[in-house]
Amino acid sequence: MSYLNPSTGSGSRTSRMTFEFGGTYVVRPKGKHQATIVWLHGLGDNGSSWSQLLESLPLPNIKWICPTAPTRPVAILGGFPCTAWFDVGELSDDGPDDFEGLDASVAHIANLLSTEPADVKLGIGGFSMGAATALYSATCFAQGKYGNGNTYPVNLRAIIGLSGWLPGSRNVRNKIEGSLEAARRASSLPILLCHGSCDEVVPYNYGERSTIVLNSAGFRNLAFKKYDGLGHYTVPREMDEVCNWLNARLGLEGCR
Repeated sequence: MSYLNPSTGSGSRTSRMTFEFGGTYVVRPKGKHQATIVWLHGLGDNGSSWSQLLESLPLPNIKWICPTAPTRPVAILGGFPCTAWFDVGELSDDGPDDFEGLDASVAHIANLLSTEPADVKLGIGGFSMGAATALYSATCFAQGKYGNGNTYPVNLRAIIGLSGWLPGSRNVRNKIEGSLEAARRASSLPILLCHGSCDEVVPYNYGERSTIVLNSAGFRNLAFKKYDGLGHYTVPREMDEVCNWLNARLGLEGCR
């Protein structure tokens, strides 16, 4: 079942801003609870729409947590407010990254996972901006800390990014290479990236470049899947890939 948490939102306070997150939707496992994955929606969306799709997947041993991003002004929309995990302007390797917003969202996600049972495997996935946030979470996990220096508290076992990109890509390699422990965590974390060749919102080359940057930074357990003709949306064969990959990487039962 999917349900809306009684608490409609929680704030993550940073030095300058408080971000109010929207409702969180949960899809409970239909079988034995073996894994919990936080799934992150794209710009302007909410957790409810993805929870309905995730509930239909043949993954009875996964609990899905689908939070809703804060509503904030977004530069790429001319300052128009909508749900967004962080502020983003034009996609560019040289553009500024909103690390304050990223850290607040990634801390909120880690907090959702931190209360899960100790024997349950934890992961983060997402679409578009949600995929970008999941990949930023991966870099925080590897480093053992957020961009602001606070300790990252969760042991991640899987990252999935559909039609996304890697924020802060310029500095990832330097941050990981400087620590043997960070390099060990990076190499042990399974990551699945999928991208459509005809994506008109987040162009295909951003997914490809994210893969190259992550690989060079030491994320060796990484699979990249190209979908010819696919735009900025998901299709059943892509979700089949997600199911099969999760089943193999997390040793889940019941994914056929």
